[in-house]
Amino acid sequence: MILEPIILSLKVAFVSTIFTFIIGMLLARVFTKYNFKAKDILESLIILPMVLPPTITGYGLLILMSKRSFLGNFLYNTFDITLIFTPAAACIAASVVSIPLMYQSCKAAFLNIDHIYENAARTLGASEWRIFWKISFPLAWPGIVSGIVLSFARALGEFGATLMVAGNIPGKTQTIPTAIYFAVDNGYTEVANTLLGVVVVFSFVLIFGLNGWLKKKDYTETKP
Repeated sequence: MILEPIILSLKVAFVSTIFTFIIGMLLARVFTKYNFKAKDILESLIILPMVLPPTITGYGLLILMSKRSFLGNFLYNTFDITLIFTPAAACIAASVVSIPLMYQSCKAAFLNIDHIYENAARTLGASEWRIFWKISFPLAWPGIVSGIVLSFARALGEFGATLMVAGNIPGKTQTIPTAIYFAVDNGYTEVANTLLGVVVVFSFVLIFGLNGWLKKKDYTETKP
């Protein structure tokens, strides 16, 4: 009863963080490099899940992924795929609420890059793709790592949106936060306390390790 939601939460957080990393980093790169119409509107939509109540975000995803929607109907009729009340729905919910954190961290990292290195590479004939992977990405790496860790921790603790689209099916979609909620609701205090300790300790280790790594990196870079 305790091990299953822990394992599922770690799987959901890991999978969602992969998508969050890719989507958030690419969006941040595009929005910091190019100017285009409706940029402010689109950026606001990206950040919106960070300020909306998770249940509102979850309800929006529920509408989007239900069989009555275009997407849900297309997936069901074409591939016989149903997303609602599945681990995939939990991954989608965790990704949506985590992307704003990844986006903001990557955006700040890309904006803080000294563009003299990128411009120097351009004068030497390097392609934009090579400049990104050889110069921009390494220089922004500390901020990107921060985004990855924060996104993982956010996905691990996601509750409201996950409950709306994935439910609380033991052994299938029950994550640590939903398991804690229903354990408390049913009077299983010992189970709730154990899961609480697990997620708090794990999240603390993540943040503590990130801060230690960043301080060590800053020290090595500034050391003469």
